[in-house]
Amino acid sequence: MNAAILVAAGKGVRMGAEKLWIEIAGRPVVAHTWKNFNDAKCVDEIILVVRAGTQEKFSELAAIFHFQKSFRIVVGGAERQDSVWNGLEALSPKTEIVAIQDAARPCTTEELIAATIEAARETGAAVAAQQFTDTVKESADGKTILRTHDRSKLWSVQTPQTFRVEIIRRAISAARQKKIIYTDDTAACELIGQPVQLVPSATPNPKVTVPGDLPFIEALLKSF
Repeated sequence: MNAAILVAAGKGVRMGAEKLWIEIAGRPVVAHTWKNFNDAKCVDEIILVVRAGTQEKFSELAAIFHFQKSFRIVVGGAERQDSVWNGLEALSPKTEIVAIQDAARPCTTEELIAATIEAARETGAAVAAQQFTDTVKESADGKTILRTHDRSKLWSVQTPQTFRVEIIRRAISAARQKKIIYTDDTAACELIGQPVQLVPSATPNPKVTVPGDLPFIEALLKSF
């Protein structure tokens, strides 16, 4: 059994906490993300991790857009990894593979979701990613260049980040025990020495982070 955890409990510091509810291409950002996983044949159930007090709002969203796939709504924690942990705790006991998705990433295709699931089944952990094409510079002070990095070795990771359930539970548990805070679930896997397979995104898979992201994402959604 495969499940998805949609992480929708963030504070939205760079754009405001309500960014998930900005209407774009005919529906709120989070509704696009939810629809992608609702329609994905490779996903059997969905867990939505939300901020306290918004549970009813998400239930209403499901009714408005007729999302039929089994879902549960749970409240998030103080940090992303706490929210993911709460989502993991809500999974069906039969779940073997779980895809963890930013709710603010509305352009993820079913093909990419399925590819990460298959890679996680094979390796134990997988992540959607794109290789850098721009030259990457490092700066210590934000004003001048310190050094140039070899872009052939650099990847930008996205979501879904997909795992065998027992592996991501062990990884996050280790991070929590060491009181290490991660904003990326695969980083917890690095902590326990778990290999993570890169799954190249064949199409753009951006996240809504700042207002300037919206026109590009809207154009992508309209092309679906």
